[in-house]
Amino acid sequence: MRALVIALLFVAAPAAAQTPIAAPAAPVAQPAAWNPAAAYITVGQDEPGYRSWYIAAPYRAAQVKSFNDYLVSNQVGGIVPTWQLLRTATSWQSCGAQPFEVPPTEAWPHIVQTLRYIHDYVIPALGPVEPVSAYRNPALNVCAGGAPESAHKAYSAIDMVPLRPITREAMMRTLCGDHNAHGLSYQAGLGFYAYMRFHVDSTKYRRWNMDPAVAAECPPIVHPEDVASVGQPLPSADPLAPAAQPAPMAAVPAIRPERGLPH
Repeated sequence: MRALVIALLFVAAPAAAQTPIAAPAAPVAQPAAWNPAAAYITVGQDEPGYRSWYIAAPYRAAQVKSFNDYLVSNQVGGIVPTWQLLRTATSWQSCGAQPFEVPPTEAWPHIVQTLRYIHDYVIPALGPVEPVSAYRNPALNVCAGGAPESAHKAYSAIDMVPLRPITREAMMRTLCGDHNAHGLSYQAGLGFYAYMRFHVDSTKYRRWNMDPAVAAECPPIVHPEDVASVGQPLPSADPLAPAAQPAPMAAVPAIRPERGLPH
């Protein structure tokens, strides 16, 4: 019996050795993280950059506190992080400007109504947003290619991006619907730029730079006297023009400085 068992072991061993081993499954590619602000915010204008800017000059702490207290006293504090409201222009480095700036106190009232509109109609529709550009002093506005009468110079405008995934077309349709219904009562301006960047101000009721897919239901509202206060879209041949925009979860493309882009 023992000899039989040993014989069977020798017969079975080659067969076991020939049993194929399944190849490991290929790793599943993970979608790129949704971070549209990365297209506009460089090192130095991010949160660590803000901390460095804040401590670089002792007087800035008092300025920022005064500004934040003003927002709170007007019931618009905390709608977006205060430090993001101090971002200047995407092209701050090439213009030799500061990444953040506390606007002059006489300009602070201009941002209050803009923040109210964002609180009442932008965030409920899109979810959280991140400001990428707000106040631009006159010299920086010129260097950045802003419109001559840009609302950013008066600190009435905020450029921002949505923090929840959404397509560009859906974002436009959503914001335009609310702008049609409520923009006039807030004197809200609404504009769209490359990728997911959009503009809200409270200077005057107007609208610009909609993509063709939504222009019929959301036509532009720009009177001749408004031309100097709105930015121009990117040229159609530009690879970052709306037709070439990536899907929501695709990698975020690099965006050129603001020349020709903002308002």
